[in-house]
Amino acid sequence: MRSTWNGFQSPLAEGIQHFLAYKRALGSSFLTEEYALRLLDAFLVKQKVQTIEGVTAECIDAFLASRPRKRSRSYNHLISVLGRLFTWLIKQSYLTYFPLRMQTRRETSQRIPFLFTPDMARRLLACAENLTDTRIAPLRGPTYRTIFALLYGLGLRVGEVTRLCLKDLDFERSLLVIRQTKFAKSRLVPFGPRMQELLGEYLQLRAKKHGPPLADEHLFSFGGGRPINRGTIGKTFRSLISQLELRVPEGTSPPRLHDLRHSFAVGTLLRWYRAGIDPETRLLHLSTFLGHVSPNSTAVYLTITPDLLLEANRRFERYAASAIKEVSP
Repeated sequence: MRSTWNGFQSPLAEGIQHFLAYKRALGSSFLTEEYALRLLDAFLVKQKVQTIEGVTAECIDAFLASRPRKRSRSYNHLISVLGRLFTWLIKQSYLTYFPLRMQTRRETSQRIPFLFTPDMARRLLACAENLTDTRIAPLRGPTYRTIFALLYGLGLRVGEVTRLCLKDLDFERSLLVIRQTKFAKSRLVPFGPRMQELLGEYLQLRAKKHGPPLADEHLFSFGGGRPINRGTIGKTFRSLISQLELRVPEGTSPPRLHDLRHSFAVGTLLRWYRAGIDPETRLLHLSTFLGHVSPNSTAVYLTITPDLLLEANRRFERYAASAIKEVSP
């Protein structure tokens, strides 16, 4: 059972709170970073560090040793968060020294994501639809089927799905309103007829079960007015994946919930290739659709796959054949 969060309580509490407020004033959500700083704060409290002077380099070394990270990327993120915090605390005169001496690790290999094909996604949705209700989770099957459909079919982040309210669905214009997302921006996400039908069916079932919904109610909730926790969604996803017995290619990481969003981005690129559309002319469109601040962020999702290589090769062959024909006598 998780302990209740009672706020920052270490000698760095005030500084951490002001640091988070500063970052959010600049437009960053800083949720993952806040979680890392909660871990630091709890460690200082557990170690009975009672003064700022007690936050020594040895103390921070001990904290990092207590948070082992197998992946370099995860470890480097923690180091980065601490480094930004301490740099800001020094500038604001909370600290007079920089207690972080550990260096980032070299990333020797990049994670290759698992990409869902349309057939795999259909199997996942079918499996989700068969989930049985429980006392605390009515309409469990239709709820998770709709959630996973939004993640795969529209490339939404799981946090964006959990925050959706009834007022965010615009059936007249076939739009979802995604409010205050990762980069403190809102955006409109259009959806097609099949997604509209799926959402409509889910809302009808929801209304029959819980009565007419209010505009401010969360779209996905099992009761109590609270949205379904993203951790619960991840746990359900992993249980369904184990039932599907998907073949994971060599060198590829096991399927993660975020891979549904990744699969959407790669699938979109593949459809453009097959439709004869130059992806470079549409990358900004995809970046806007996904809610990225720039196409550079979107490029991370565009993993090279055999299908993409095949389509790119076909495009090059058509280009080469045309060029050879032009120069031939």
